[in-house]
Amino acid sequence: MIRSALLALLALLLTTTATLQAADLKIGVIDMSKVFQEFHKTKSAAEKYKGNYEKAAQEMQERQTVYKNLSAEAMKLQKTAQDPIITPEQRNKYAAELGEKVKEIRSMEMEMQEFAERRQTQLKQEDMQIRKGLYEEILVVVRDRSKADNFDIVFDKTGVSLSTVPIILHVKEGAAADLTDQLIVELNKDAPPPGAEPKKEEPTAAPKTEAPKK
Repeated sequence: MIRSALLALLALLLTTTATLQAADLKIGVIDMSKVFQEFHKTKSAAEKYKGNYEKAAQEMQERQTVYKNLSAEAMKLQKTAQDPIITPEQRNKYAAELGEKVKEIRSMEMEMQEFAERRQTQLKQEDMQIRKGLYEEILVVVRDRSKADNFDIVFDKTGVSLSTVPIILHVKEGAAADLTDQLIVELNKDAPPPGAEPKKEEPTAAPKTEAPKK
């Protein structure tokens, strides 16, 4: 009985300690979705991506124009080859030209499909790489801010579980500090003025190599 009483007392002490420790925790929340969207580099990256997408669309449009011209030429050859007034020799000549034109069209179709798939993959990889870089840059600021303000735990309140349900279902008013707006201000403190060209990174100079001694 004494042992049971001691175990119960120990459990009570552990529970009380855990409760006190939890009460002393400094918890913060961040709307990472909003931070990402309001980050000035995200907007610059979106403009760059849009330009690359439009360039790819223009290149595809040029191929479609070539394809339409080839199709028009093939139809013209087919019509001429079916003209009853031409000689058999001429008919064979036009039929041979039509066959070559059809081969050219089939080759163009394959090239267009390969181009579309390749550019789509490139754009998707580029978008993923840009997002990864931006999130890594934001996380550096999040960690620095969390350490500077002595936060024990900082949650992303826009995060979702595998079932797409928000991980944080409820936060009591005043129980956690919302750092979202502070982070947006801090991330955008070096943003260029509206309408200004984004700063271009200077290429890294190649290291100098010493000439071999004679």
